[in-house]
This record gives sequence, C-alpha cells and structure tokens, in this order.
Amino acid sequence: MRIPAHSVCTAIRDDIVAGVHERGSRLTEELLARRYGVSRVPVREALRTLEAEGFVVTRRHAGACVAEPTEQEAADLLEMRLLLEPLGAARAAQRRTEAHLKVLRGLVRLGQERARRGYGDDLRSLGGWFHETLAQACGSAALTSTLTQLRHKIAWMYAVEPLPAPAETWAEHGAIVDAVARGDGERARQVTAVHAERSLALHRLRIPGQNRGAVARPGVVRTSQHAVNTSGLRN
Repeated sequence: MRIPAHSVCTAIRDDIVAGVHERGSRLTEELLARRYGVSRVPVREALRTLEAEGFVVTRRHAGACVAEPTEQEAADLLEMRLLLEPLGAARAAQRRTEAHLKVLRGLVRLGQERARRGYGDDLRSLGGWFHETLAQACGSAALTSTLTQLRHKIAWMYAVEPLPAPAETWAEHGAIVDAVARGDGERARQVTAVHAERSLALHRLRIPGQNRGAVARPGVVRTSQHAVNTSGLRN
C-alpha cells in the first residue's frame, strides 16, 4: 500500500507504537522507503522528526534505531501527563470553540451509551478521541502537540487494562465537559486531575522484546508524587 510522503512520519510512528518496529531495531532508509512506498528523502525527514520526539535514536555504526526507553523515562511520562492534562482542560474551559464542545458532548453521549450496553471494545478508541479533542480545545499548539506525543509514548510503553467501571469513567468525562462548557477552568482542572490519577492503576509496563500482550508483573514505580503499578525492569 502506497501512502503520501507527508504521512510517512505518522506511519512509522504508528508502527513503532504498535510494536511493528521493535525497540532497539535498526530503521534503514531503504527498507522503510520500500515498506511505505516513498523515496528515501521523506523517510530521512521522518526519522529526524521521530528522533526529536524521542522515538528514534542515532547510533554510531548502526544509524537510526528505535529508542529503548528506561523504566524511569516511562514513569516520567505518566507524571507529565498528570501535570499537563489538567492544565489542558483548564485552558480548554477558556478557549474551546462551539465545534470542540459539540464533539466532546457527542463523544460523552456515545461513550455513556456504549458503557451502559457493555460494548467495551469501543470504549478505548472513544476515550482516545475524547482526550485528543480536549487537547485540541486548549487553544495552544505547543500544549496540544505535547499532550499528543505523551499519549503516543504512553501507548507505546504501557498496556492499559480494560476499565473496571466504564460508566464511572464516562461520568468523569461528562463532568469535565460540563466544566469546560461553563468556562470553569479550576473545576475542569480538578476533575481532570482526579480522572488522570485514577487511570494510573490500569497501566502495565510492556516487556521489551516480547509480544504485545506481554506486560511486566505488577510492582511499583514511583514518581515524585504517585505510585504506578508496573514491575522492575532494568534501566
């Protein structure tokens, strides 16, 4: 399948997150160009972008390789999310458009309906769309980009268990949207902080080099403020 050159970076990133390109594996321009149906020029540009984002590293004598984040780097991402998602929600309460609000409300209605009917398979993607839209509503290109990269990296490094109480989760989404709609930045920040905190226990650090279903045995990785269930992988 051939894809437009401007999509090469997204395609490689998505494949890294999905585990198609394993951590530590080489990324040769020739093979990537063949895989994505483009010339080597956009592949080279994409690799530079992905290196800046932290998905790729350049090694002496090996060239571009998929990065191998440490356990601490993975824990840092969750702490950054705890700090930045509430900020994004607070900004969205002040800067959102009616179009953002319409999409957010629609996603909440759909998510609550799916949760009531037990359609768990749909909820993860709906939750992703909800948080992407909330990030876009913050009115800051830099913050939106940072939140988007955080979500990509967390999806790469962590497996997320199914929601134990999906109706409660979508009630929290509804409360976030209500605060954003009222322009109540402080309430939006508080509800989002609680929501982000509760989601941490569902994250399990992926085991590098094993299949995507393999995750670390439950343990504890501590950030400066929070404990996250993962296991002790080597740094």
